[in-house]
Amino acid sequence: MKRALLFDCDGVLADTERDGHLVAFNRMWREQGVNWQWTLAQYAVKLKIGGGKERLASLARDEDFRAAYQVPSSEDEWMATVGVWHRRKSEIFKELVASGAIPGRPGVRRLSKEALTAGWTLAVCSTSALASVQAVLAHAVGAEISRQFTGVFAGDIVPAKKPAPDIYYYAAAQLGIEPKHCVVVEDSRNGLLAAIAAGMPCIITVNGLTEHEHFAEAAIVLSSLGDAGGEQARVIENHSRANPSGVFTAADLDGIWAWT
Repeated sequence: MKRALLFDCDGVLADTERDGHLVAFNRMWREQGVNWQWTLAQYAVKLKIGGGKERLASLARDEDFRAAYQVPSSEDEWMATVGVWHRRKSEIFKELVASGAIPGRPGVRRLSKEALTAGWTLAVCSTSALASVQAVLAHAVGAEISRQFTGVFAGDIVPAKKPAPDIYYYAAAQLGIEPKHCVVVEDSRNGLLAAIAAGMPCIITVNGLTEHEHFAEAAIVLSSLGDAGGEQARVIENHSRANPSGVFTAADLDGIWAWT
């Protein structure tokens, strides 16, 4: 039976939101001469909106931003500006990844290797730009393992972004694997809701931006996937048959899948 392990990218493969995307957005605005910077707290709120372009576009409704920048009255002109900003932000983000400034999260490389050995199909499902996701994946798991991922589904590949389940339905269809035979790794409530709506059990690995969100529907909630000799995985909630001890393994994946 074919089974798939589907990773979100930002906050799952690496702590990219705080150390990557936020840094890139703010650097982009400085380059553009726009008198605006997101604080970590402001950005945490924007993360509830799926997709970088969508987060940028939402600034047109932000009174503080409109006081700092004259938003075009034409929707087409505003979206053209958003497109320019997002492309440059994505370039800066890729430069940050390539520089090694954003290390992969504990256990991602190890679990990917274990899952491949155990016969799982691996893919990434993200609302971020495709090139950015590919860069993070290669850095987080290494070039050799990243080449063994069957798919990287990202960006505007589906019409509705998380918490809509579209990206997960799309991935399952492209991989030829039933949704109920997929397991998702996410870090946010939006991602969890997308996975659950698609009928896929979800593992949550929290980070500093999502640790206070509500994850009752998750199969298991962890501090990270954990690495032997490194950061250990702490179980926060567990509703599954998995029984990780310090690290979340491919055998624990079987416990998530069997739980459904």
